[in-house]
Amino acid sequence: MIPPFDERGNLPPGIHKASWAEIEARFGATPWRRSLLLGLRDALERLRSAGAGTVYLDGSFVTSKVAPADFDACWSSQGVDIDALDPVFLDFARGRERQKGRFRGEFLPADAIASPPGIRALDFFQGKHTSRPKGIVELELEAAL
Repeated sequence: MIPPFDERGNLPPGIHKASWAEIEARFGATPWRRSLLLGLRDALERLRSAGAGTVYLDGSFVTSKVAPADFDACWSSQGVDIDALDPVFLDFARGRERQKGRFRGEFLPADAIASPPGIRALDFFQGKHTSRPKGIVELELEAAL
């Protein structure tokens, strides 16, 4: 379940499990947000078909911001068949430009090292490198799509 936003408009610290229906209901309130969800759904289906089981959502998309620029996501590489994975998920050039162009958001493997500050993307998403940690959303792909 996705908890209420805190006073800063973020989710409270932690990883909050959600279904696709909850994500649509909570984060699809405007036409722009719904268009972001369309790109996210396309990417999630591609990740699932390559064996990805879990994706974590972050960024202004999972805040109270009315018009987030995009969404940020990281995916667990456990069980992923790299040969079946769409190469765009491993293209990090020019700020993940191809990912943003195709899906309206960007993706990193959850265990990738964010630079800076040199911690896993999954920890970076949660703000563990700051004095103000925040929450993210976990989606189990097999159950959700």
